[in-house]
Formats: sequence, structure tokens, C-alpha cells
Amino acid sequence: MSRFGNEKSAVQDPLIQYACEIGWEYIKPEDALRLRGGKTGLILKPVFTEQIAKLNSDFIDTNMIEDIIKRIERLPATIEGNLQAWEYLKGLKTVYVPTEKRERNVTLINSDSKKNIFQVTDEFEYTNGKYTNRYDVVFFINGIPILFVETKAVAKFIGSQINRETIIAEALEQVRRYHNETPEAMSLFQLYTTTNIIHFLYAATWNLSIKSIFNWKTETLAKNYEELVKTFFAKERITKILLDFILFTRQDDELNKVVLRPHQIRAVQKLIERAADRKKNRGLIWHTQGSGKTYTMIVTAQKIIENPIFENPTVIMLVDRNELETQLFNNLSAVGIQNVEIAKTKKHLRELLEGDRRGLIVSTIQKFEGMPKDINTRKNIFVLIDEAHRTTEGDLGIYLMSALPNATYLGFTGTPIDKTQHGKGTFVVFGKDDPPKGYLDKYGIAESIEDGTTVKLHYTLAPSELKPETEILEKEFLNLKEAEGVSDIETLNKVLDKAVTLKNMLKNKKRIKKVTKFIVEHFKNNVEPMGYKAFIVAVDREACALYKEELDKYLPPEYSEVVFSPAHNDPEQLKKYHLSEEKEKIIRKAFRDPEKLPKILIVTEKLLTGFDAPILYCMYLDKPMRDHVLLQAIARVNRPYEEEGGRKKPAGFVLDFIGIFDKLEKALAFDSGDISEVVKDISVLKERFQSLMKKARADYLKIIQNKTKDAAVEAVIEQFRDEIKRQEYYSFFKEIENIYEILSPDPFLRDYLEDYDTLARIYRILKEAYEPGVSIDKEFTRKTAKLVQEHVYAGKIKSNLEIYEINENIIKKIEESTASDTEKIFNLLRSIGLTIDKDKETNPYLISIGKKAEIISSLYQQRQIDTKEALEKTKELVDKINEAKNEKKKMQMTSEIFSVYWILKDERAKNPDKMAKEMESAFEKYPYWKTSEEHERRLKQESLKVLVKTGLSSKKAVEIMNKIMNVLKGVSE
Repeated sequence: MSRFGNEKSAVQDPLIQYACEIGWEYIKPEDALRLRGGKTGLILKPVFTEQIAKLNSDFIDTNMIEDIIKRIERLPATIEGNLQAWEYLKGLKTVYVPTEKRERNVTLINSDSKKNIFQVTDEFEYTNGKYTNRYDVVFFINGIPILFVETKAVAKFIGSQINRETIIAEALEQVRRYHNETPEAMSLFQLYTTTNIIHFLYAATWNLSIKSIFNWKTETLAKNYEELVKTFFAKERITKILLDFILFTRQDDELNKVVLRPHQIRAVQKLIERAADRKKNRGLIWHTQGSGKTYTMIVTAQKIIENPIFENPTVIMLVDRNELETQLFNNLSAVGIQNVEIAKTKKHLRELLEGDRRGLIVSTIQKFEGMPKDINTRKNIFVLIDEAHRTTEGDLGIYLMSALPNATYLGFTGTPIDKTQHGKGTFVVFGKDDPPKGYLDKYGIAESIEDGTTVKLHYTLAPSELKPETEILEKEFLNLKEAEGVSDIETLNKVLDKAVTLKNMLKNKKRIKKVTKFIVEHFKNNVEPMGYKAFIVAVDREACALYKEELDKYLPPEYSEVVFSPAHNDPEQLKKYHLSEEKEKIIRKAFRDPEKLPKILIVTEKLLTGFDAPILYCMYLDKPMRDHVLLQAIARVNRPYEEEGGRKKPAGFVLDFIGIFDKLEKALAFDSGDISEVVKDISVLKERFQSLMKKARADYLKIIQNKTKDAAVEAVIEQFRDEIKRQEYYSFFKEIENIYEILSPDPFLRDYLEDYDTLARIYRILKEAYEPGVSIDKEFTRKTAKLVQEHVYAGKIKSNLEIYEINENIIKKIEESTASDTEKIFNLLRSIGLTIDKDKETNPYLISIGKKAEIISSLYQQRQIDTKEALEKTKELVDKINEAKNEKKKMQMTSEIFSVYWILKDERAKNPDKMAKEMESAFEKYPYWKTSEEHERRLKQESLKVLVKTGLSSKKAVEIMNKIMNVLKGVSE
């Protein structure tokens, strides 16, 4: 059922038209079906054969091409198979050439888009025998399906954030089902897009996280749907995205897939242009924490190395020690970069540079200490420097740049240039070629939150008795000149080592006992009920140990782990927390998993940069920080996270035991415009919650004022029959729900609980009535779900619509009910929907009844039928279900043949029972029709003969036969 209008004519058809206008060739569904050899095929074999022969004309023959097709079709239906498919597309796979007695790389897609064939089709139906799925639009390059489109109905509520969230939720639900039901198709598809005209989003297959779906946009923002489609599907661009901007990475033994976001693609292109510029040899990229700058660096390195204009260059990637320890940088061959050297020591790095090593060298800046001047004077050396705001400061930067005087230096930072750097330092070193701001490319915090790349951050201060004395904090830390602009945690630790009084104050055992008790209560009441995890950031390694000892008194020991870097001369108190590399990897992996322990990590330095765990929500900050180090640390909690049911992390949260956020102007020395969206006091949320509740009382709660529970349900359903009004309410409730999730169980909420509970019930009633397929319990945030469950029999409105068992007594039960006719309609529709969802696999005939229920619901919502007519039609459907159940018992047919009979009867065919029995022999004769194209074709031929023999026209017979096949397959549309 389309909730917004005709999806095909309004969204799907224009998309294909715009694609054809920029050079894609449209293939009719029936032609595409023929070219791929039926519904179990994916590749347009004749197109593929012709193109691969052209692109590899110097060595390939028909037998080799047939072998490639077989290999591709047999790829595992997993992300591993998808990686292999991508390697074929990239030209990384080989074929044995008998005449040459050797393997040759085979080209399936040429990087020059002019040499490829671009085709598009719609209503693409694929079956693996058990399941059949239908993709709205599918795009092919050289006969290979590389991308599918999920089109959604046109949104009336233009520009609303809720519609973006809705389209993402719907798309993810569909795409998850495709991966679960027909993974064979997903082994080839590399990308998908979803659009409702207003929003145009894209993502990589095999990455089913909310943060993997991105807004499509270019530097010159598209003004309308046509521009969005044409810019994304431009042949050269889509070829580049496919071949250059998809990455498969292995971290902690897990294979992951990403496609670069628009800001990353834009930055890579600018960096390549700068690398090729003979007059400019500097550039600075500021992409805020959590926006994927590591992948931007890796792809940039790859593109420079592969590009012949750079004449076999050397790319040096400088990362910090913690990053270098991650599997990603030790396994860059997994992302397609060959010829990688990890500099193990200063001596090793010197040997690589003196030996004129080409390809990629990964190192830390520290290994340049003492490096001789002019060790390599080539111009085609490109140095990519992570966290450039700190990496090149001081002597190490001098050693680096004097050792490689003619190199191009491209800096990356996740934090803005601080005020202390304007006109010097990082600003001059990297930003001199891009005045006045100093950035070659910028992707700021506000933009990343708007895109959903990161989430907002909120903070609150711990009670004053738990914080260190303000005078000591300012004297020994905030007022120190050497602490201004502090850019790495090593420097911060040196500053704190001198802050003897402050550190002793923070590690006072009585204080640690009190802070631990406070953390435990907060975690158990605020964080754990949300299903998220936390960091405790202690001032040093000794403090980590002290916190662990105290924490274990209140929580099971397995709830928490200490992660820090060991030292040889550590005392026993610290040695007991030393971790092997393998053990630390296991802990990191388990922490990312919401179902596994630990729930709390106690850290001081390690994992504060480069560790990405979206499940991390809360940071208990007990270490003085400022500037870049503070932004980097708190960015650990700003990663988006969504559970499969639809619950989303509302924000990141910092509980400050130091008082840093009370002195934010001193602690963050950046332009206010750069950090205005970084952190907000929790008090701002309380003010917003009050404002929203005031609106709720004026606009929504008055709808049910002075009404009984049944009358309240009717009033709500009637009030929100209009789609726009419903979407407005959904958007309103989701905002207030997110704030409630963050604040609860704050006593501040006490005066609002009853009204908030009512708003949640209204939301639930509307979702159950108008979107019966949605699981509301999963959609509610955990604290809201608990609140509604605890007050299930209280409240001013029912907590949910009634569900009836569809049986002989249901009509009588409905007529005796005190519910209004409006409520009865939706009670019945919901009950019908749940019955069909539960039984449709064993009783396919129910699917046809379900379609009629959708039509009644749609007509009623659009006020094309009145309440009386809708109720009567809904009762008729209940009668139909009961009638079908009884007939099935009497007729003793299989579910398959009874479904045939039921559809024939519904179509008013003559003697439907006789026709079904005649058709049964065809089903027995061709039992593998779901998996065999030949069996399906013959089954349809023989069944059509039966239908036509009874006097049906050929056209009507085909129409009924298609309906029968779709119902029996349970085709998802």
C-alpha cells in the first residue's frame, strides 16, 4: 500500500527517464529477464559476453568468458562473496590463458566510462527457489548488476527530518530482508540507493547500519530530484564510486564494507588535484572526528600510487602509535594497496628512504627523529599526515621536512585549527596555499550532525563535592601557557605530571570511592537501561587500577575491564591489568557488541583516539583535558548507533567530574562557529523538554481531554487520519522521546510523567492503526517502553489497540464491544494483518486477503469510504478468512492447490474447485517450479491451457495466472 501516492509514476519512472537522458539504456523487464536467462539469473549474459570479449580482446575466448560467468554465479552468498565480486569488477581477478600458459587479469569494467555499456531496468524479480524479491530499479554495467534502487512514495510533508528517518528505516528494513532472503543477489550488488524525490540516499550493500546510509550531495548542491539523480548516476561518477570509493577492511578479524561519503569523495578528488599541482605542495583537510578521515587518507594514498601521472611515487602515511597498532594499517593490502611497508624502527625508515622505496610507507612521526637532511629529494613523494595539528609540531616536524625537502605535505585533522595556531604552526605549514581559512577542504561538526555522520553531544557536571577545587584546576592546568592548544595525549600527560596537587586530589582514595559509587548509580539508572556502554577516563594508569578495584565492589567484575599501555617496571598493582595483544583485541571486539561484556572500559590514554564503538554512549570524564585532546576524547561517544528494531542512540553524553565543561571557553580554544554544535549542557535539554510539553498540552493532549479511554482512541485516530498531521506528530514525539531517554530518571521529569506516558500511548495507537506492520515495542526507546509497560492499565488512553483471534466468534465479539466503530475498524485490520503475517507461508491464499485489507485501510484513511462502509468491508474480510479456513478443512487440498482454488473463486471463475484439481497435476508434474525456470515455464503453460479451456480470454487467463504465481511465491514488492 502506498502511503504517499503513486510511487512508480512519481518517483521510479522519472528516475529511469533522468538516467536515460544522461546515457543509460533502458531495458524492459521482460527483455532483461530473457537476457539473464530467467528469474534465477542475475547477469545479462549476452551483454556481458560481448563486452568482456571487447575489453580483453588480446587474450580471452568464449570458453574463458563462460568460466568467469560460472565463477561469479557461484560466489558465496556472503560479504566474502561480495568482496570477491568487487575484486572481479576492479580487475584484480585472473583467468588462465591456455595459449600463454599463464594467468591474466581480466577486465570486467573499464575505468574509462566511455568503454562500458550502461543499462537500467525496473521490476527486477529474482528468486533463489525459497524466496522471491522484486527490486524497483536495477542498474547494470557491462551486463553486471551493480546497484539497485528502493523507491519510496512521494512525501507530502516536504523537507521534514522525520521523512528522512522514515525513508532510512523503511529502506533498511527492505535491504535487511534482501540480505536474509536472497543473499545470492546481494553477492553481486555493490551499492543501493533509496529515494522519495525529496531525499536521495545511497549506501554499500552488506553494511546494514544506520550510519552507512548517506545523503547524496555535491559541492554545488543539487536543486531538485532531477539533479540529484543525474549527478549521482553520471556514468563517469558511478564508475569512480564503484571502482575507487568502495573499501573492504578487516578489523578484529571481521570483514567490513564501506562506501565513501560525499565529503570524503570530494576531499580525495581535491587532494589528487593538489598532489598534481606543480606550484602548490601543501594542503589541510579538516574533517570532524567520526567522519571517516582515516578512509579518506587510505583512498588518497591508493589513488596517488595507482595514478601514472605521479610516475611510480612514494606515499608516506604518518599515523599515531595507537592507530598503527590497529589491524587496519597492518593489513592495507586488504583494501587493495600492494607494496606496503610498515616502518618498524627509525633505522628501518631511514633504510626505506635512502633505498628510494616506492609504494606506501606507514610510519609514525617519532621515527623521523634524527633523520638526516635531504635523505630523499625526489618531488614525487607525498606525505599524508594524520592529526596534522600536532604531528608536525616542534623538532619532529623540522626533521621530517628537512629530510624530504621537495615532498608534498597533505595534512588531516579531526579538530579545527585552534586560535593559538592562526598565522603560525599548522596554519602556515599546511594552510599557506589556501588562504584565508587555511583549509583545502572542510567538513565541520554542524554539517556532520546534520548528515547523521555523528550525533550531538550533551554534558552535565558532577556534584561540586566530587570535583577538584576550581582554584587548583585553574592554577595547575587551565591557566598554564604550556597547556594551551595541547594537541596530543603524551603532551597532556607531561603537563599533568607537573600538576602534583591536582593529580593527588583526583587520586585521593576517599574521593575515588565516592566518584565510583556515583558512577555505578548513574550507570545502572541512566545508561544500562538504554542498552549502551560507557568509558571511565581516569587521570593516569594508577587511577585506572584504583577505579577498577572500587568498581568491582558494586558491579560484577566482568562488567568492566582496564585497558592501558603496559610498562616494564610497573608495580604489581598495574601488572595485574596488563593485557596481551590478543586479549585486548577480544575485549575491544566484545565491547562493540551490545550483547557481550564488558559494559565499561576504564582508560586513560589508549582507546581515546582511533577506537570506534558506536555502542559507547557515556563518558565519565575524570581526567583534565582541553583543546584537541578533549575534542578527540569526547568524540568517542558521538558515533551513531541503531538497533535492528529501529532504536537509535539519541546523542553522546559526558559526565564531567573535573569541571572542564564549566570552563568551556578556556578548555576549547577554537572559533565559536566551529564548536557551537559540539557540546550542550543538559540544562538546555530540560528547557527544550519543558517547551515541548507546553506544546503537547496545547496541541495534542487536549484532543482526549475529558474523554473515556475508548472515546479517546477514536478521537486520536480521527484527528490524525491526515498523513501530514501524523508525520508532524511522529516527528514531535521522537524529539521529546529522545530527550526523555537522556534525562530519565531525573527527578525533573516527575511532573511530566503522566502526560509523557499519554503522548507515548497516542504514538503507539497511531502506529498500530496506520502502520500495522511496525513493531512498536522495538521502536520505542527502552525507557519509554518500560514506562508504558509499567502503566499498561493506567493512563487517559488505552496503551494499545486490541488484537482479536480471527475465528467464528470474532464478529459477535466485535459487535458486543464498547469500542467506537473507528476503533473497531483498526482493531480488525490489525488483527487481520497479524494473522496473515503469521500464517501466510503455510497458507499463501491469505496474501490475497491481505491485499484487500490494505486497500480498505488506504480508502478509509483517504476518506474515500466512510466509517460504516469500512467496518462492513472489514467484517467481510474476517468472514472470508473464516470461510477459507472451513473450506480448506472440507476440501482436503494442499495449501498450494487450495490457494489456487481460492484465487480462482475470488476471480469468479467457473467451477474453481474443478479447475484447481486439473491444475494440481501440473504442480505434481513440475514440483521444482520455484527453482527451475524450465519447470516454471511448463507449469504456467499447462495451467494456462486449463484456464483458457473454461472460457477465459487469454488476457484474463494470463492475469489470473500471474496473480496465482505471485501469491504462491510470496513475492515482496
